[in-house]
Amino acid sequence: MSKHNFFTKITKCAALALVFGVVGGTAFSGANYFLGSYLKADGKTEAAAEGGTAIDGEKILPTSTAKGAVSMDISGVVEEAMPSVVAITGMTQQEILSFFGQGRTIESESSGSGILVDKDEKYLYIATNNHVVEKTNALTVQFSDDTTAPATVRGTAPSNDLAVVQVALSDLSEETLNTIKIASMGDSEKVAVGDPAIAIGNALGYGQSVTTGVISALGREVTFQDEATGQAIMSRLIQTDAAINPGNSGGALINTDGEVIGINSSKYSDTDVEGMGFAIPTATAGPILEDLIENGKTTTTGTPYLGIYGVDVEEEAGQYNMPSGVYVAQIVKGSGAQKAGIVPGSIITKVNEEEVSSMDELKSCLSGCKVGDTVTVTVQVLNNGEYVEQEVPVTLTAQTE
Repeated sequence: MSKHNFFTKITKCAALALVFGVVGGTAFSGANYFLGSYLKADGKTEAAAEGGTAIDGEKILPTSTAKGAVSMDISGVVEEAMPSVVAITGMTQQEILSFFGQGRTIESESSGSGILVDKDEKYLYIATNNHVVEKTNALTVQFSDDTTAPATVRGTAPSNDLAVVQVALSDLSEETLNTIKIASMGDSEKVAVGDPAIAIGNALGYGQSVTTGVISALGREVTFQDEATGQAIMSRLIQTDAAINPGNSGGALINTDGEVIGINSSKYSDTDVEGMGFAIPTATAGPILEDLIENGKTTTTGTPYLGIYGVDVEEEAGQYNMPSGVYVAQIVKGSGAQKAGIVPGSIITKVNEEEVSSMDELKSCLSGCKVGDTVTVTVQVLNNGEYVEQEVPVTLTAQTE
């Protein structure tokens, strides 16, 4: 490959890779929201919103609780937690053109779940997945006593697949207010593999149901493509064998103390695989949900990034005497990278002394960081035909696109 062809490749790829670190949870792709979702291992994933279909046309198979699931009596725990979980119904409209070019509007219904996380003098705030509420023009929430109320979107964090919807307290009866309660939030960082797990949600839109299992894995890396931006986003999720079915999106994954440790978001779909569901850890979701409740806006707060467009140079490094790493093709205006003085043409080789040879590794290094954190980025800068190493402190900013 010629040097000209290599830099032509860089130019073509520059706009495809916005490098940032995801703080825990992606969220993950829904049938109408995320496309091309894949686990780090070969396989397929899908969001658990109603109406989802397997990628590449494969049929969705119901996820069953694997052998070794929770055998203890958890009815008391569920009874206490159920009033904190709601069913969410969304209505969407789509304009369809007929063969003769005439348009007509088709209305469709989707189902998801939510968790009561806060309230003030006017509103009740409900956490859910972004793909549950995206593109809806009307939302209805059903509470544990089967009463319903209209809801509106308070704010969304698409890159984390999180959203908050609000219900006016004036729309709720005194009886309902006395029945429901705010969820008890647990610490997902204290969860261990093998711990019992209980999933509560509006499976298939039939109403609240419960499945049980165990925590199968922690920090499971799941990558999906954001339909709105086309960007690849990596999230670190809790894996469980408690069945996560369509309609469970936004529901609660709780421990045996009745504490929410995750927000159910997706499942692994393959005819050869059962019992692989995923949830956004509360450690990831908590700060983002607080920001959405407080500020009431669409945001990606909690998604820190450097603010560069980059290209892997691992394969070409030896041919052109270039260090292996991420070639900085473009800097995002106003980002931490620009403020730190990183320039196009530099090659990032380390973050906090951890070696980086690809964009995926760079995102992985940043995934445990928060907006406002300062990281030490090691860059190689071309000077008089030779690359010179520099260490640059970069304060991570929030993704705004």
